[in-house]
Formats: sequence, C-alpha cells, structure tokens
Amino acid sequence: MPAHPRRTRAAALLLSAALPSTALPGAALAQEAGGSVSLSELSVTGEGGGAAPARAFGVASPPGSAPLVIENPVGQVVTEIDRRDTIANRPATSIGSVLVNSPGVTVRQGNGARDVIVSIRGNNARSTGVIKNMVVLEDGFVVTQPDGASRFDITDPRAYGRIDVFRGPQSPLFGNYATGGAIAFRTRTGREIDGYEYGVDAGSYGYLSNYFTVGGVSGPVEISLFASDVRGNGYQDHSSYDTQTINLLASYTPTPDNRFTLKVVNNDLHANLAARSSLAQYRINPYQRGCLAAASAAPGCTTYNYFLNGAFGATVPVTATEAALQRNDRRTIVAARWEHDIDAFTTWRTQLGFDERNFNQPFYTTSSRGSYPAWNFLTDLTRRGDILGLPAVGYVALAYSTIDNHITTYNRAPYGGPRLGALIGDQEAVQSNLGGRARVELALSDRWTGVLGLSAENTSITGRNFAYATSAAGTTRTIADANRTFLNVGPEAALVYRPSTEWQFRGRVATGYTTPAASNLFVTSAGLPGNNTQLQTQENLGFDLGADWTPLPDVSVSLTGFYEFFRNELVSQSPGAGLLAYTFNAPASEHRGIELGARWDFAPGWRASASYGFNDQIYTDYVEQISAGGLTRRFDRAGRSIPGVPAHQLLARIGYDVPAGPLAGLGAFVETVVQGDFYVDNANLLKAPGYAIVNANVHYDTALAGTYAKRLSLYLEVRNLFDTTYVASAQNLANSISGTTGLQNGAAVLATTTGSIYAGAPRSFVGGMKLSF
Repeated sequence: MPAHPRRTRAAALLLSAALPSTALPGAALAQEAGGSVSLSELSVTGEGGGAAPARAFGVASPPGSAPLVIENPVGQVVTEIDRRDTIANRPATSIGSVLVNSPGVTVRQGNGARDVIVSIRGNNARSTGVIKNMVVLEDGFVVTQPDGASRFDITDPRAYGRIDVFRGPQSPLFGNYATGGAIAFRTRTGREIDGYEYGVDAGSYGYLSNYFTVGGVSGPVEISLFASDVRGNGYQDHSSYDTQTINLLASYTPTPDNRFTLKVVNNDLHANLAARSSLAQYRINPYQRGCLAAASAAPGCTTYNYFLNGAFGATVPVTATEAALQRNDRRTIVAARWEHDIDAFTTWRTQLGFDERNFNQPFYTTSSRGSYPAWNFLTDLTRRGDILGLPAVGYVALAYSTIDNHITTYNRAPYGGPRLGALIGDQEAVQSNLGGRARVELALSDRWTGVLGLSAENTSITGRNFAYATSAAGTTRTIADANRTFLNVGPEAALVYRPSTEWQFRGRVATGYTTPAASNLFVTSAGLPGNNTQLQTQENLGFDLGADWTPLPDVSVSLTGFYEFFRNELVSQSPGAGLLAYTFNAPASEHRGIELGARWDFAPGWRASASYGFNDQIYTDYVEQISAGGLTRRFDRAGRSIPGVPAHQLLARIGYDVPAGPLAGLGAFVETVVQGDFYVDNANLLKAPGYAIVNANVHYDTALAGTYAKRLSLYLEVRNLFDTTYVASAQNLANSISGTTGLQNGAAVLATTTGSIYAGAPRSFVGGMKLSF
C-alpha cells in the first residue's frame, strides 16, 4: 500500500525538527531542543507497514518500532553524553565524573563509596543525601521512588552507552519532582555488546573494580547483562567500602507488533563513613587523618558527642572510627514493559516496576533503619498523524506510583561497633501519586515546530510519626499525624525555529512541581523526629531561550539562558553536627543563569570541548525565625543568595587521538573541572571555597587479530594532577543567635560548626584494561 502523503510529510517534517544540527561527542553537548539521536534512514510506509525506524531507548528494537517520547523530544533542553572521553577510555569510578560533561550540572561527594549528589541548575545542590528535584530513568523505566528520592549508588558508569540530561522544569513530561529536570540512562544493548567483555581497574587508596558485560541477539531475544564488584580503602580515615551491582536488560519480540522488555537492577553497598568536618577543621586536617580515637586524635579531627547510656545524661566524644559510622544499603528494581503497535502510526506501551530500598545506616549521632518498597505504573499512547492538516506527534500517559515507608531512628551509643541507643523515632507513611500527561509536537512549517504539554497529578500522604524522649524520669512519646493531599498542574509550551542547517533557535516556557516527601514532614527544625507537616508543594515557572550554531561539521556551539521563578521552594539544612537535616519552604525565590556547550575538532585527531554553567539563585521573599534560650528573632533573607549553589561550573577538555597509522587507537586528553565558591548559610556569612582541578588521561584501543579476544583497551589517568586540596561537599548550616543578646552569631561560629565538609580526593592514579571477546 502506498504511503499516506500527509503522514509521510508529517514524519519528514517532525524528524527534521527533531534532528540535531550535529552530534557532539566528547563533551557530548546536547542538541538543546532538538534531541540528539542520529537517525541514519527515513522510511515511512502506509497502514500495516513500519513507522520511521529509530533507535529505541534502551532495547535496540527491530525496525518498525516507535521510540519512547523521551528519546527525541522537540523543544526540550537536553544534553546527550556518550561513552567517548567519559566512560569508554577512562576509569569512570563514579557517575559524577561523567555527568559533569553536561552544562548546568554540578556534582558533590555524597555519603560514602561512589555516592554522589547531582544537581541540575542548582536544584539539588543543597542536598548531601538522596537526589531530589529531578526524575531519574533507566531504559525508560523510572528509578526515582514515589517519594522523590533517587540515589546513584546503584549506578555503575560502565553499564551505560548514553546518558541524556533534561534541563529545566520537566513536570509536563515527567510529572512530580521534575522541577530541576531529569536524567535518562541508557544501558548498552545486546547487539551493541555482541559478545562479552571483562575489565579491571586499579588505583590509589586500594581502589579495585572488576566488571563483566555480556550481550547478544538470538532470534527474537536480545539480552545484555552487566555485573561489577568495586572496592576501595578511601582517601580519608574510616572510608573503606565495597559495592556489588547487577544490571540486566532483556527484550523479546514475538511478533513485529509486540515487544516485551525486562529490566533488573540490584545493588548492595557496605561503606564506612568518614566524619564531616567544620570549615575550620577542614583547613587543619582536610582528610580527617589520625582520627582513630578521640583521646589521641590529631588536631582538626571531628568528634561526635554520644550519650554514655545511649539515651540521656552524660556524653563522651567519639571519632568516626570509634562510632563505626556506616551505610549498609540494598536496592532492588524489577520492571517490565509491553509495547504494541496498534497500527503503523500508533504505539501503546504499558510498564510496571517494583522498587525496594532497604537501609541500615548507623552514622553521625543517629541511626536509621528502614524499608521503602514502591511500585511504578505507566501506560501511554503515541500517535503520529496530523492536526488540521499539520504534521503532528501526540502523546498521552497515565501514571500511578506508591511507596510504603517504615523507618525507625535511634540514638547512637559509643564504642563496641555501631551500637544503637534509645529509640527516638518510629515513622510509617504511605505516599501515592496519580496523574495524567499529554503532549503534542506540531510541525507548523518546514522551519517552525511548536510544542504544547500539560500534566495534572494528585499526591496523597498519610502517615504517623512517634517521637520518643528519654530522661531519668522515663520515656515520653509525642505523635505527629499527616494526612495531606496535593493537586498540581504543570503546562508547557515551546517553539523551535530552524532557518538553516547551521542555525536553530529555541524558546520554551514550562512548569515544575515537587511535593514534600513523608520523611520531610516528620523532621523538626531541631533536627529531630517530630512534626513538620505544614510543608507545601514547591513550584517553579521557567523561561528558556537558546540557540544552536553549527557553521562547520567540526564546530558546534550551543547557548541557553534561563530564568525560573519559584514558589514555596523546599530548602534543607542542618541544625547542627550529626542531626537530621530538616526542610522548610522559602515563599519566593528566583533562579537565573546561562549554559554553554562547545566542541571544535580543529585538526585531524584533535578535539576541544567545554561545558559551562552560570547559576544565580536568590531569595525574594523569606523571613527566617531563629530562637535561642528564651529569645526569638526574625531575619529578612530577601536578596540573599540561596546557600549551596556555586555560581560557576566548568569542564574544559582538549585531547588528541591518533587518526591512522600504526599508532591508531592511541590518545590522550587533559581536562580541568572548575567550581565556584558558594555560601553555606541563609545569612550569607560563610562561604565554602571554590576549586579548579586538572585530570590527565592516556589510552589505547586496538583490534586483536589472530586471537580469541577481539579488542584490547588500556588506559591510565591521573586525577587532581596538581594535588589541590578542595571542598568536594558542604552541607548547609543553620544560622543561630546568642541566647543572651539575641544577636545573630557571625561567620566564626559557623566556621567551627562540624558536620558539613568533605574534602575532595588528593592526587590519585587509576589505570585499567578491558578485553572484548
């Protein structure tokens, strides 16, 4: 049957609008607004035939399958990060070293092992625990739990072939929690691997990573399996760890119109935690060395005061080693998807996933134990056709997720391993999200493409927290109940103009929303379990303007400016050393900045790339109330910078790979990572210093003829080449007042407040090899 002319034109025009002006490997600059998937062929048939073939997200589906809506969305600000210079030819010890290749992304050290805190446009830069304000996906499956929490402990960079970073408010496309954006991981498929691989990396401070990958296609079945075991002693006292990861992606295509996908991820983590220091302690003893015991501790060691009986009364100082600070976590995800082509232009997908986060975390001054089982359900319909004679792609989705939280919190008791003291909190809660999303991409002409999107979502939280206080007189109990419902609506509109193959201009206005999690509702401003149930939904309205310029095949530049208005921004900070971080709403704030990506292949084999982000965030309406003793004071924070957000973030890299001849496959690059300083308190009295570090890499990749192995890859990297001492993480600190005068305490008090700083790794060497069979 001949192709329908209007549908053929629809596919051609929308494909033209969606294709990037160029691909940007290396720095992997996104084709902002255009997506970044290179399609080598356009073939549209009539009813009963296949749709335009495209590289499906996750599984390499057969020709005729339609890509997921997140694969190539018109109008979005998206960075594609591929394996080159980020994973394939270097020892990628954590996903943080990969994600900094995207403009607008900042990375901080998390709590132990390869845990990192990633923020997009500064939206999660204040966190030192779980990832918030973004949605994370793997192969199209949501791996953000329904309470908005994500962790990158489960993320071994070796498993991935591509990562897409969506920047700016994304709730019309991803729903709840996407106020900052989204990150979509794509594991390598079976046909990409086509065999099996074994690799090993080893380096400074006892680092050792063994990993194995196998993948292939047999008839209608395609499978890829990744497994790794990673261990290290850490560069600080009491920071050794070991973590094991399994990541499976499998597909089954029984008929051309039906595809089934299975996703399984499991990660086990056992990590000792170093102590977080004050800024003053960091300057004396940045790596917390010589801190085996409090009685003989070196200058600058952080100690925590534990009740001798674990409940009340006299205290004793202990170091991280004496306290046996630890994280023992397990995360298991099992998910499945069914895709069905109703006709050549309509695809229906349904997916269901189970996600369980189990943790035992005896660290700092409290210990948390919990189990968070969750379910994610999504069904959607994608249709390619026309609206009023104009080519269009339409998308509608229904999503439901629920999580059942149970967490107990204890005081810590000194000595004898990670001993528990008195129970201080027992929390149970159920959170559910039910919503719908719709989106249409409309080819207004061969140069103009418009996008409209809308989401609506209802979130409900019911729960109860028991807070316990123990004294010589006995134990008292207080109860906090939560029964909250949040209804949120998020629209989006975008316009893309392509006057030529060299230029693309983008404009977008979009909204995002993030509801409080149940855990936010039950931690007081004192950093203890209790009542904080008044929290409201965080909302933001963002405006993006950008341009992409590709004057030559070897030159690409992309620039985006953004301005976002927040209402009831959820801000977290620490009230003191070892206490739980609590969350409050800032009534109004503004985020604005620019993002720049560039790539220049200026000579055969040579490549220079850069990713830069500027971020300026201020409170515009927030009065902070602080109490001490019998005094209470109020401070107007309007005009103050929001703490935790560096103004500048830069990754610049230059490298050379021998293009031909006997040394082909040999290459090297040098890169610098620069991050500006930032305030750590709402009054803007104290700053964590910025830094610039340099990494150098040499690598070699070659085919092996006449042997059982197909390829050999070797690499060696020196990180922090000049051995710079720098702050890799700083938890925001609460301001305080004098209990006698009522005056706000100054920077000197904040500088001596422990529980904030982790130093970054000193100079380290990591090398490795990979054999492909």
